[in-house]
Amino acid sequence: MSEQIPPGVFDILPNDEQHPWRNSHLWDYVETKIRETARDFGFQEIRTPAFERTELFVRSVGEGTDIVQKEMYTFEDKGGRSMTLRPEGTAPVMRCVMENHLDQQASVQKLFYISPMFRYERMQAGRYRQHHQFGVESIGYGSPEADAEVIDLLYTLSHRLGLKGLTVQLNSIGTSDTRSTFTEALKKYLQQHKNDLSEDSQRRLETNTLRILDSKDPKDQEIVANGPSILDFLDDEGREHFEKVQEHLDQIGVPYEINSNLVRGLDYYNRTVFEILAHELGAQNSIGGGGRYDGLLKQLGGPDLPAMGFGAGIERIIQTMLLQEVETPEPFHPTLFLIALGEKARKSCFSILHDLRQDGIPCQMDLSSRKLGKVMHYADHVKATFVAVIGENELESQIVELKRMSTGKTIQAPLDHLSRILSVESRSDEFFKIWEEMNRPFEHPTEAEFFINRLNEAINATKGVTHELQQAMDEMKDLL
Repeated sequence: MSEQIPPGVFDILPNDEQHPWRNSHLWDYVETKIRETARDFGFQEIRTPAFERTELFVRSVGEGTDIVQKEMYTFEDKGGRSMTLRPEGTAPVMRCVMENHLDQQASVQKLFYISPMFRYERMQAGRYRQHHQFGVESIGYGSPEADAEVIDLLYTLSHRLGLKGLTVQLNSIGTSDTRSTFTEALKKYLQQHKNDLSEDSQRRLETNTLRILDSKDPKDQEIVANGPSILDFLDDEGREHFEKVQEHLDQIGVPYEINSNLVRGLDYYNRTVFEILAHELGAQNSIGGGGRYDGLLKQLGGPDLPAMGFGAGIERIIQTMLLQEVETPEPFHPTLFLIALGEKARKSCFSILHDLRQDGIPCQMDLSSRKLGKVMHYADHVKATFVAVIGENELESQIVELKRMSTGKTIQAPLDHLSRILSVESRSDEFFKIWEEMNRPFEHPTEAEFFINRLNEAINATKGVTHELQQAMDEMKDLL
């Protein structure tokens, strides 16, 4: 084949048996959980372009970072302007907030995004040149509670997706003054061990010393472990802020461990930083992380607002779910599959198909002229709940036989009432969940009173509608 996908990227397919994490129904499931969780925490979705002016990332991410120096996909457009495919999500959101004056609409902005990111990286497990990221940006809150809320959001999402054994790592890298003083001390210490550092860390010693703390090289880690700790350099305000973040996490039961070598890879971070690790992923074991970046908006020419956020890799989340054998939903399937026998039935089935879809019932029909056996095999392949064969007899009697594919049992159903029958079937799981909740014993009088009042409101509303319908019927009778 002459046309092949570029290295470092991948397709997401309806069914990929070799790479199950690429199955589209899993992506849809995880993205749905992301949106539900983000909205439960009060975050609203934002979408920014796939590319921005290169200067935006150089100013925000940092000229000495690996992202800017080695990983960005940068190109010159036809107008001679330097553009870069989005390597991370925070800078574009900050640009969007400033350009659209969102801070003037409300002093607090809680935003989330699900977007592809682009970085030219060495290909390895969990790292791709186009990867997909879920991120949040909490802008306007500088309190420790805001830090704990953002960490809790990612932890809650992980819990809702069924992930187990995750480690929340936490650190504070203080203010720019703190980092400057600490960097000097760290650099002085590392200079004594320069010849023993890895090649990357020797280069970073001159360009971005703090990134050596995040090295995955065992020898580097051993050297760093015996060096100075940034926590010893925090000022009183920074120390108090970090202690309160820990108190809030303890209060809501989010487990964590302090890692004084955690720094993150972008220049704009300050104070709280964190990561959530899944040990099944090997060396690249972070499913998400972030921190506070007070001052970034001002640095980019906007208002001086505090901010806190994170980015989480959707690929890594799904891969961890599969490695942990988390229970995941089945692929989407039609409630009904129609098979028409003859041209007249085919025409009728097409109308039935349209009407059922308008009522929100997922259904398909065979649009070919294949033999019945092959069509039944295809209906089984798409995992239809019911199959109905419609021919002249069914059209004449207006009665159709619904065959439940999982058991082989059949039921008779009038064509005029198919919609209601299948609607109950497709929503039965949701109904039983509500019914189960309603039948749980009330544990407090106030709780019972709330539901009694709610039911009375519903009954009275129904009585009102019934009275209005009776009046309408009486008026129609008078006309007749």
